[in-house]
Amino acid sequence: QVQLVESGGGLVQAGGSLRLSCVASGRTFSDYAMGWFRQAPGKEREFVAGISRNGENTRYGDSVKGRFTISRDNAGHTVSLQMDSPKPEDTAVYYCAAKQAKWPQTVVTRQDQYDYWGQGTQVTVSS
Repeated sequence: QVQLVESGGGLVQAGGSLRLSCVASGRTFSDYAMGWFRQAPGKEREFVAGISRNGENTRYGDSVKGRFTISRDNAGHTVSLQMDSPKPEDTAVYYCAAKQAKWPQTVVTRQDQYDYWGQGTQVTVSS
């Protein structure tokens, strides 16, 4: 079992910045590809960003490319999402997810492939 706990959500003005963090416990963190997803009211959960086990490869959803940055600290068992220039349409509950991956360079983008999920953290972007 892997436990994931997100933090850092809150209210931010459009154009500002916010940093989300997710701390993992229970298994060897470096065995897991990590991802961030979000779900806005009335919408389906969508992929935001993913990072490989070794941190060398990343992928982003089209709506956040160039504004959000995912990173990880394997020693600290943490994955982060730096949100720069957020927009009101980024308002959602953000979830951290973990997928045990065989290859260190694999990035997982499909939510149905993830094994573990955090409880989510609310991000609200005001205009």
